[in-house]
Amino acid sequence: MSAVQNLLSVAGQRISGQNVRTQNVMAASAIANVVKSSLGPIGLDKMLVDDIGDVTITNDGATILSLLEVEHPAAKVLVDLAQLQDKEVGDGTTSVVIIAAELLKNADELVQNKIHPTSIISGYRLACKEAVKYIQENLCLSVDDLGKDSIINAAKTSLSSKLIGSDSDFFANMVVDAVTIIKQSDGRGGFKYPVKAIRVLKANGKSMRESMLINGFALNCVIAMQGMPKYIKNAKIALLDFSLQKAKMKMGVQMLVTDPDKLEDMRKRESDITKERILKIINAGANVILTTGGIDELCQKYCLEAGVMAVRRCRKIDLKRIAKATGGQLISSLANMEGEETFEASMLGEAEEVVQERVSDDELIMVKGTKNHNSASIILRGANEFFLDEMERSLHDSLCAVKRVLESKKVVPGGGAVEAALSVYLETFATTIGSREQLAIAEFAKSLLVIPKTLAVNAAKDATDLVAKLRAYHNSSQQKSEHVALKNVGLDLIEGSVKDCIKMGVLEPAISKIKSLKFATEAAITILRIDDLIKLQKDKEDHRYGGDECYAGDD
Repeated sequence: MSAVQNLLSVAGQRISGQNVRTQNVMAASAIANVVKSSLGPIGLDKMLVDDIGDVTITNDGATILSLLEVEHPAAKVLVDLAQLQDKEVGDGTTSVVIIAAELLKNADELVQNKIHPTSIISGYRLACKEAVKYIQENLCLSVDDLGKDSIINAAKTSLSSKLIGSDSDFFANMVVDAVTIIKQSDGRGGFKYPVKAIRVLKANGKSMRESMLINGFALNCVIAMQGMPKYIKNAKIALLDFSLQKAKMKMGVQMLVTDPDKLEDMRKRESDITKERILKIINAGANVILTTGGIDELCQKYCLEAGVMAVRRCRKIDLKRIAKATGGQLISSLANMEGEETFEASMLGEAEEVVQERVSDDELIMVKGTKNHNSASIILRGANEFFLDEMERSLHDSLCAVKRVLESKKVVPGGGAVEAALSVYLETFATTIGSREQLAIAEFAKSLLVIPKTLAVNAAKDATDLVAKLRAYHNSSQQKSEHVALKNVGLDLIEGSVKDCIKMGVLEPAISKIKSLKFATEAAITILRIDDLIKLQKDKEDHRYGGDECYAGDD
């Protein structure tokens, strides 16, 4: 180690130059290889068992990666990438990780051939910009032109790779109907579809085709006491985040009582405080009370006498959603700024009706006709918890895909058609660039082919033959104007051929492809920019300078 490095070195391990790039690429490839076999409609599932023995069976990329205990910092970037894609788009998490890893792998080859990382980064950015532009101008199809079937097909495409793919027709229609129910104006002449307004409930037993969609927000709770009304019209809903129970002194509070009568007065006052709280809520106009805590017998009695429906032990997240839908407020305390307990009518949520209904084998509380926006609930039926959990993840992806299609009004062909078209286009585009970026753009084009190749391999088809045919079709569509319709050609993984994806009904949200490309490119660039890895160690202290600074030393 040189004298300068001795002066500036750090207590820990240092890896720099090509070594750190190779390590990062290997880590990214390892992450991609974990999820690669789960891509596509004939992809395989993963079984993950955590340290306490809980089992998760899934082929959702974001779920798989979130359950892995990843230690390598570069690999963590790809795990975060999958989470970002899941949050922003909801689908395409596996694809984005595979593309990012392939971009890194090809960039590493260029670096080994003495191409500077800065040239590769600028080339990748230019390629990504051109790819997005090409998708928007040439590959996007309008939902208005294709009709409602295109929305259902987008839902079916998302579901095709999931556990419930065999019943994708049934669930695709359910998903589209659910998203249509929650449609609301965004105030700018358009519409938005808040997927969180769709409640998904799971119930063991029966077949998955007995799952159902309900117009209204469902709570997996029942009324607190028999005799309370099970149907309230023009509901005024009080949403509480505390227990309605007899007021008691807090732990550690001691009171010295000399007169036995005072003891009885204290007990009476505790009951009176509880009664006053209930009456404040009821007098404000509430005829439905939903709380996250318990409701004791005394409070139940007051509610019963007032003809109020009271429901206890609701999930806080559900009450937050109901508050948003009904225009109410979730109250954590009745105390105001002055310390006085009050409850105002403005805090109440409004709905056309709240009813307790029997759905399948369970009783549910349904909140219908909410004031601000409609809500929907999907009740899933299935054999066991693993099956139901995976059904819920599958529906989440499909709901997000439909939401993106309805909001953007744009779809693109699936089956690897977009990646193949971009690969052919970018290869041609690279030849027009008279600088070192040409090599990076060509490698970017090559990297995109990993998606159709992986789709074919997972379907047990000849990937080399299929991808060659796919490229030939897309080359023809871009070179000859009379063959422009071939731009929609993608892989038919059932028959092992190439077909028009629009006619097959294999469609994906355009925004999903665009964001996948952008996220994958930025993630690859982030890792590619790293040329030094320093692992700090805190077990050594340098006493030469009389402080706690780290010192430069080799272990």
